[in-house]
Amino acid sequence: MIGLLQRVTQASVAVDGDTVGAIRHGLMVLVCAEKGDTEREADALLAKLLGYRVFSDEAGKMNRSVTDVEGGLLLVPQFTLAADTRSGTRPSFSPAAAPEDGRRLFERFVRQARARHGKVETGRFGADMQVSLTNDGPVTFWLRIDPPKVSG
Repeated sequence: MIGLLQRVTQASVAVDGDTVGAIRHGLMVLVCAEKGDTEREADALLAKLLGYRVFSDEAGKMNRSVTDVEGGLLLVPQFTLAADTRSGTRPSFSPAAAPEDGRRLFERFVRQARARHGKVETGRFGADMQVSLTNDGPVTFWLRIDPPKVSG
């Protein structure tokens, strides 16, 4: 699972001109499932995301998590994060999970986030979305949880 998180002062996502999710201070996170990902990877990514310290403390150090600052989470599904861009001039999306697996894992991610965090908004899986945000810092981190290696 991949999460591209951005610390924001505000973020929103619209579908067909209608805002479907919006937050103020918090994290806007693009979420992607890759082939081989399971609930284990989704849960591990969420735990890391909720505890990741990207907000400043009184000394100006990044020592606070989105949970600590009671910030919002805007979770946006984005399969293009799994693109293989190593060769050529067109990305390959073969590393991305199949759409039904991606939807299932994203929906689980959202359910678990809502159970563990106060303010959670989302984009819409499979929709053409327009995302707007004000990146605070700018602060952007790429988090990835790989499935366990299969020995054989």
